[in-house]
Amino acid sequence: MRAEAWLFAGVAGFFLVTDLAYAWFSGQEPAGTAALTVSFVMSSLMSFFFAMNYRRRGLRPEDRRDADVAERAGPLDFFPPHSAYPAMTALGVALLALGVVYGLWLFIIAFGILAGGILGMTFQFVARGE
Repeated sequence: MRAEAWLFAGVAGFFLVTDLAYAWFSGQEPAGTAALTVSFVMSSLMSFFFAMNYRRRGLRPEDRRDADVAERAGPLDFFPPHSAYPAMTALGVALLALGVVYGLWLFIIAFGILAGGILGMTFQFVARGE
């Protein structure tokens, strides 16, 4: 992750120089200056994230020239077999959009359905603390 940290540090440096030059030559025009400042902050955040991950975990197999493909093999992630919550969330979003058109009563009902779907997807596979 060291290479990624340096890459995003370079991007952050570019946005910082561009931001300062834009602010100087544009006469403090706020929209472009704000956009470039946010770009600088976000790329700095990514650089910091990658640097901290490298410090904690060290080199990954793809960072070493002598690594084998089998070193990175293994289970990728947990994929749930079935769930009703994505359909519930989609129904909530659709009703929420209709609630904007037809009234506050439908919007409030749809918000409850949407909140239930999001919370269900979030906590569906959380251990119950038994």
